[in-house]
Amino acid sequence: MSEITILDGGMGQELVRRSGRVPSGLWSCELMMERPDLVRAVHDDFLAAGADIVSVNSYTLHRDRLNPAGLGDEFEAVHKLACDLACEARDAFGAGTVAGCIGPLGWSYSHDGAPPEDESVALYREICDLQRDRVDMFLIETMASISQARASLTAALPFGKPVWIGLTVDDFNGTHLRSGEPLSEALQEIETLAPDAVLLNCSTPEAIGDGLAVMRTSHLRTGAYANGFTAIRPEFMEKGSSVSKLSARTDFSPDAYANHAARWVGYGATILGGCCEVGPSHIEELAKRFGARPARLPGTSLSAH
Repeated sequence: MSEITILDGGMGQELVRRSGRVPSGLWSCELMMERPDLVRAVHDDFLAAGADIVSVNSYTLHRDRLNPAGLGDEFEAVHKLACDLACEARDAFGAGTVAGCIGPLGWSYSHDGAPPEDESVALYREICDLQRDRVDMFLIETMASISQARASLTAALPFGKPVWIGLTVDDFNGTHLRSGEPLSEALQEIETLAPDAVLLNCSTPEAIGDGLAVMRTSHLRTGAYANGFTAIRPEFMEKGSSVSKLSARTDFSPDAYANHAARWVGYGATILGGCCEVGPSHIEELAKRFGARPARLPGTSLSAH
């Protein structure tokens, strides 16, 4: 078996679970400002569970989300805080890679809510510039269209750090992005830009398996991290909505999740982790079955600074 790198799991749902808070559209940011210790604890627990990589809690830290909430002036401060918490966890653990997280502009899963592509490039670049000196690599997440993927990669790749990109596929047809565009076409576009890895994320594990079957011939490194929702409902596509509108599946034990991951490995995936509803116990099972510290990443290492 090729060496497997283990990503962490879903930060947002862990914060909901640990805080008992009813989520809003910006709950992971708001809670981080109020209780940074909870975010740090989640990072600590994922590392202890076997994650090789922890992702910065910056998925929602976009100006188009912060400004309407009256938090626009906190843009730089919250990015710094999110990076610092992940780095502190890595340093305390003594190993691990910190990935700067770049979530989608507009809204998750929506392919038409982002600004025009040139504006998106500038906004993504601003985030990369803020995080560049604090993170080891960039992890682009939940890109729902070819345009989103191209804009985020165009912004991140010039910074000279390893860049991994996560695409989200249709829960009922994993061979297509949520935009309806064929995954095969997205893969061709991404391969011309040459990131260090392409992953599928935040879709059902079944859909991700179907998508990885399409990607198995890619020359790029591939991977996957699914969510534990029954499906993404249309009402969640509205900007400002929260995951309270989504339902968690009941067949999502750590063992069941790792069984899905075994299918992904069969399609050539060498990066495994989890998205929403995937907690430390799931990551522990992935690490038990597939992990092998120390892992090696292109252009960096899993050692503390």
